[in-house]
Amino acid sequence: MINKTYKVEQIKERKVKKYYIKTFGCQMNVYDSQRVAAILEQLGFSAAASLPQADIVIFNTCHIREKAAEKVFSDLGRLNLIKEERAAQGKDTIIGLIGCVVQAEDEQIAKRAPFVDFALGPLTYHRLPEVLAKISRRKGTTIIDTEFPVESKFDFLPANHSHSGCSYLAIQEGCNNFCTYCVVPYTRGVETSRPVEDVIQEAKRLVDEGSVELNLLGQNVNSYHGEDSSGKERNLAYLLRRLNDIEGLKRIRYTTSYPADVNDDLIACHHDLPKLMPYLHLPIQSGSDSILKAMNRRHTSGQYLEIIAKLREANPNLGFSSDFIVGFPGETDKDFQATLDVVNQVKYIQAFSFKYSRRAGTPAALMPNQVEEKIKKERLEILQKLLFSYQLKFNKESIGKVMPVLFENKGRHKGQLIGRTPYMQNLHAELGKEYMNKIVNIKITEATTNSLSGIKEGE
Repeated sequence: MINKTYKVEQIKERKVKKYYIKTFGCQMNVYDSQRVAAILEQLGFSAAASLPQADIVIFNTCHIREKAAEKVFSDLGRLNLIKEERAAQGKDTIIGLIGCVVQAEDEQIAKRAPFVDFALGPLTYHRLPEVLAKISRRKGTTIIDTEFPVESKFDFLPANHSHSGCSYLAIQEGCNNFCTYCVVPYTRGVETSRPVEDVIQEAKRLVDEGSVELNLLGQNVNSYHGEDSSGKERNLAYLLRRLNDIEGLKRIRYTTSYPADVNDDLIACHHDLPKLMPYLHLPIQSGSDSILKAMNRRHTSGQYLEIIAKLREANPNLGFSSDFIVGFPGETDKDFQATLDVVNQVKYIQAFSFKYSRRAGTPAALMPNQVEEKIKKERLEILQKLLFSYQLKFNKESIGKVMPVLFENKGRHKGQLIGRTPYMQNLHAELGKEYMNKIVNIKITEATTNSLSGIKEGE
């Protein structure tokens, strides 16, 4: 267990001044990167403007798909060249890996990238100060920590602070579902939930610091079962109602949800809570019941569509997004058509779709009837064409409407800001920097598949 009273001066002795963090993958990784940055800043480091300026570089990795993992190792090779160039200038560079690739491929890291100084799994990055102290005492070996610790990392992290108008807030981690294609249970561990009051306290602090939107994160966020102050387990619906009462908070989102864990309490929240945004990411993965069974999903396509219907009854304005995997082992043309049928029924306003990727250690990787790459590619193209048609239709229907948009980033052009509508649509508008991190009513004037344009209401 890490020593909470660890001396900052012990780290500063290495004269590490600047850090750079590159994040791969999901929103949980973005959140984790922000927390790692907070650890480093608490130790006296400051952010580097670019990678070559950094004395410590950390890659926060994703292992969901093979390409994501391979990109990490490819980028590490280029990073090692920078490390060698800095060494020629008399500058030390510490290279670290954190996240799911570490957990899944810890034995490969020392072989494929022996120049990496440390590698921490997603549940042990709170031990970073301790690891940096060890590096200062010894060189030439990679320090790897991938155990599933008894202690919760959230008990040892610095306070989370607001970085913009929207803040991520992790409330749950891990997964118990063991879908046959997924590495998450092996990299993030079993489901754990943070106590209710810890979440509420962090949420209030983020709002006090300027956040008007909170996005609750979890690998299986609607399985949340944190304890309240009396020790009673509470579900996500209870937590959402508590958050809805926070003064100054304008918007609430949560991701990612598992269909079988959507209950009536949660559905009612989409009717009752005005701060809960009318957008829900609810992955189905496939429309075929035989494929869903092979994936070890705890729902059928019919049950999924029943949940969608209940949610729409609770809030007719609700828009849905989803995840799809095409070319899962054994998928036939009939199975693929069933997926297209679901898309045509739900009419998703956004979606993420991928070709099945074999991940070592998962049951699906050993299944017979692996689908040919050519067929997977063809099916993905067909699916994405259909998904994009509904996304474009929804965006086009937004033209002429006035929507509250939260602006968080500067656009590519001078005097332009980029924000998100309640439906997670990207929107750019000509606005002054005084509107940054604020919600502004925008009239939609143009729409493409991936973004909207608009003007401030009344202009």
